[in-house]
Amino acid sequence: MYLPGYFEHSKIKAQLANAITLMNLSFGVFAIILILKGLGHMSLLFIFLAALFDRFDGMVARHYNAESHFGKELDSLCDLVSFGLAPALLIYETAMYLTPKLGIIVTVFYVLAGAVRLARYNSNEFDGAFYGVPITAAGVAMTLSYFLIPYLGPLFFVVLMLIMSVLMISNIRIAKV
Repeated sequence: MYLPGYFEHSKIKAQLANAITLMNLSFGVFAIILILKGLGHMSLLFIFLAALFDRFDGMVARHYNAESHFGKELDSLCDLVSFGLAPALLIYETAMYLTPKLGIIVTVFYVLAGAVRLARYNSNEFDGAFYGVPITAAGVAMTLSYFLIPYLGPLFFVVLMLIMSVLMISNIRIAKV
């Protein structure tokens, strides 16, 4: 028996996780715009909101049995913006701009490492553990480091961003929590 209401309801449930993922991306873009406007302190809220939405998109997809290859790829693209580009720009614009050449190189390296980490995750079969620090964790750590800017110089942030970059592309096994 065909029930139009049920069919429409099931289609909405199937796309709910993708809508949550796109909210993650939206918050990442808002954060970047605020950083470019010189409002880095306000971008923190949007990066953390992106992390919150990133936490729930997979849970919703599994709950509604709506996991898909498309959703996985979309999530990675959104994560690269929200936890790769946004935190890197935040720290560059607020702390590492005093070392322009080195800061730019390290910022680009961080974003590239995040892209490699996400591509590796998407191309390997998930066995219950992450290999390398997830970009979300690295991005949140970089964002939290914003609170250290008044106390530490730009070289600290260069080193921190390098460490986070290397940890993302490392083979360190981290159990999923």
